[in-house]
Amino acid sequence: MQRIAQLANFVGPTSGGMRTAIDHLGQGYRAAGFERVLVTPGERDSISEDENGVLIRLRAPRIGGGYRLIAEPWRVIEALERFRPTTVEISDKSTLLPVAHWARRQGIGSILFSHERLDAMVSLRTGRQLGIAAGVGALYRLLGRTYDAIVVTSRFAAAEFGEVTTPLVRIPLGVDLDTFHPSLGSPAADGVLKLVHAGRLSREKSPHLAVATAVELHSRGIPCRLDVYGSGPHLDELVAIAGSAPVHFHGYVDGRVELARRLAQADVALSVCPGETFGLAVLEALAAGTPVVTADTGGARELLDARSGAWAAPRPDHLADAVLEVAGRPETSSRTAAREQAERYDWQTCVDRMLALHNRLTWNRHAA
Repeated sequence: MQRIAQLANFVGPTSGGMRTAIDHLGQGYRAAGFERVLVTPGERDSISEDENGVLIRLRAPRIGGGYRLIAEPWRVIEALERFRPTTVEISDKSTLLPVAHWARRQGIGSILFSHERLDAMVSLRTGRQLGIAAGVGALYRLLGRTYDAIVVTSRFAAAEFGEVTTPLVRIPLGVDLDTFHPSLGSPAADGVLKLVHAGRLSREKSPHLAVATAVELHSRGIPCRLDVYGSGPHLDELVAIAGSAPVHFHGYVDGRVELARRLAQADVALSVCPGETFGLAVLEALAAGTPVVTADTGGARELLDARSGAWAAPRPDHLADAVLEVAGRPETSSRTAAREQAERYDWQTCVDRMLALHNRLTWNRHAA
């Protein structure tokens, strides 16, 4: 029996894109008959099992914002030695590197699942770009010598790896097409342009740009409203940017169905981060029938076509223009196009492609 170990570090209190992807993949692995072991940081050590496999939580310190980070990779190795996976899938580019070295010594296939683009993330967090490329390039050359395969979710994400010789496999993520559906609602016809932004309120996700776009529309005299769903460390900054504009902060929405309903009630979703490697929030809005405006750089741009949304330079004035262009389209055709675009990204296709990669690495190791 093949046993896949998924290792997810830097886990926080809310279910972000990385957590959502890991959960859907794990459920797909189990449904296909594979054993699955999930290792994540937690408040204390624990081992449990349910229909989705074995869950191992390893005691890990908080590092801010409610997030925890496994800082002792040898404890991960001890856990894996007990469960003996046939392949490991690691969502961490630095702290868990010793685990990948261990897997290679043990003849176990290793996959790095690249959920973020480090140069873009560091630049967005710090506002600096000088010196980042050299450091990231050195790290990625090391990763390339360590892992058997690297999975990226977009062409934008792949570009960061440059000359890495390790097989680079592009596998787009999926979206829950049943939970996020246009039937859950539609915008009220009251003459107010309804915008929505869903995501963590931290600088690397660019919520500041979404709020500034709503402020730009308000300053032009456009009747509009932006509803922001999510929590994070920069709420006070966003409230200050919003000023007297009609921007409403609702905090974290507990429940995917409720989030889907609120997305479906908007005219346009703002998912404008220029450094996003994929953009599950984009797909969730599209699946709910809501067209999306995003930045013209980043992986989120790759999820849209000219019918399902629009893109512009990551500046409030340019994004505001894009919002007005989308809002001026016939509502029925725009919402239909959004849903049709989302239907190109189902979780089963993603799971099947990941399983094919796991199988190939297992076969290669046995053949060697």
